[in-house]
Amino acid sequence: MNLHLLVPSLFWPGDALPEIYRDLPLPALETLLARSSRTANASQGIEAWLCRTFGVTKQQDWPVAPLTLQADSAGQMQAENHYWLRADPVHLRLERNQVVLADSQIFRITAEEAEQLADLLNRHFAADGCDLPSHHSATARQELVFLPLTPDRWYLRVTETPALQTHALSAAAGQDIHALLPSGTDSVRWQGIFNEVQMLLHEHPLNQAREARGELAINGIWLWGGGTMPQLSGCPYTQVWSDAVLPRALALAGAAEHAALSSTATAWCQSAAAGNHLAVLDMLHTKTQYDDAYGWRESLKKLEQDWFAPVLAALKQGKLEQLTLTVVSEHGDKNFTVTRDDLWKFWRTAKPLATYAA
Repeated sequence: MNLHLLVPSLFWPGDALPEIYRDLPLPALETLLARSSRTANASQGIEAWLCRTFGVTKQQDWPVAPLTLQADSAGQMQAENHYWLRADPVHLRLERNQVVLADSQIFRITAEEAEQLADLLNRHFAADGCDLPSHHSATARQELVFLPLTPDRWYLRVTETPALQTHALSAAAGQDIHALLPSGTDSVRWQGIFNEVQMLLHEHPLNQAREARGELAINGIWLWGGGTMPQLSGCPYTQVWSDAVLPRALALAGAAEHAALSSTATAWCQSAAAGNHLAVLDMLHTKTQYDDAYGWRESLKKLEQDWFAPVLAALKQGKLEQLTLTVVSEHGDKNFTVTRDDLWKFWRTAKPLATYAA
């Protein structure tokens, strides 16, 4: 049995807090890294790594929207040949000369609220229409249909494919959005839609009620992950273990088994069958998005206890034949592969985690 662990943000981004690694008790993780063989390549983000690994070709964007659409609709809705964008609800906050985005990881939105806000947008754009850019037919009108399939994951069906490139929500969360807005030939019009949505949502009584309760207003959407449904020829894994929607969607599209992430590697070993497995441990990524250094350290300590130490034990006991640990970060994608035989390479002494972050 082989296990591939995807661990985004295992290394703290940037060099602003080198002391963040100090006094972190990580003996199992540091042993696994020390005994491993390593490869690296340039990073394009979590979504890019997942799509490439499952054989999905990049369109203008990595086509996350049509993939997750079918997973979120439980197979009841097909992407077909339509062009889809994710249009996720966000909170935008003005900070000096920046507009900083917060996603649903730090606010709550109910299904009823999502329906109300999406209904507002659908009524507005159905009545107002949307002029297409000049390179389209002079008489064409763009129909926009917002679908809040889950409270925090909305979808936008577009009748004609726009010339547009976007940035993933995971890259925008906690960041100034000015350099991350859509680009491409049609970007001016779509940035206009982005601004129009902000004005509509800002004035909605629902948001006034949220702010009165001390909650963050849902005053924007983030457009990203556009494309048409790709065709997957298969899946590189027997089973995918994750609480995130994109790995689940890719497993579904590739006809592989999927399950929620086990609480610990010990529990995973008890339930996993023979084969190749992917487990997505993404709890560190949220902490780095919002500069939560304390939360990142505490989460990493828990991963050491719940995953890295049991995985090391499983390798020693022969329950695992091979472990691959992939780190996606701003420093690039790094792959660490270790087998049971590699654990005997005692001359490869454990080094602090900060050594591998450079």
